[in-house]
Amino acid sequence: MSLPRFYPIFDSADWVSRALAVGVRMIQLRMKDASDEALRAEIARARDLARERGAILVVNDHWRLAIELGCDWLHLGQEDLDGADLSAIRGAGLRLGVSTHDGAELDRALSVGPDYVALGPVWPTILKKMPWAPQGLDRVGEWKRRVDAVPLVAIGGLTPERGRAALDAGADVVSAVTDITLNPDPEARMREWLRVTA
Repeated sequence: MSLPRFYPIFDSADWVSRALAVGVRMIQLRMKDASDEALRAEIARARDLARERGAILVVNDHWRLAIELGCDWLHLGQEDLDGADLSAIRGAGLRLGVSTHDGAELDRALSVGPDYVALGPVWPTILKKMPWAPQGLDRVGEWKRRVDAVPLVAIGGLTPERGRAALDAGADVVSAVTDITLNPDPEARMREWLRVTA
């Protein structure tokens, strides 16, 4: 399965709309601290925006809402896997991405038949406090050999230049968050990402 090579992560449907407007084809909606009502509204709006543009929306964590709202893709972290009903997720036809940080987590991710595997942080990241050291490009290559045909997403501390290096090292897809959201011109930065990952 071939996925778009650039995959940003945002915390609102407004950001999803901005990304779609510049031509991004795969976006994750990652909202952590919101009410169920707010989550439902944002996920539904982001789902509709992505479908209008023929793009992929990936819902982070909220698998029950993703099923209820008829979404197409879901991303789960390792801790999210603990409480998720994988049979219900698959029964609803959701495609699934899983985060990994070490070999045991990769084995676990592969055991659920993911539609992509994410590895991070490849470089130091400011997004959230991580118990893992930066993985580096050698690990990207090692993970790609282990996942074989499963698409590999590199995340964590990426810039467009680092994203290109991660693709060259074996990643199929590269992901960014704060490189875009903290940029003074997010649209120009996303266009740059699209250029270097084309």
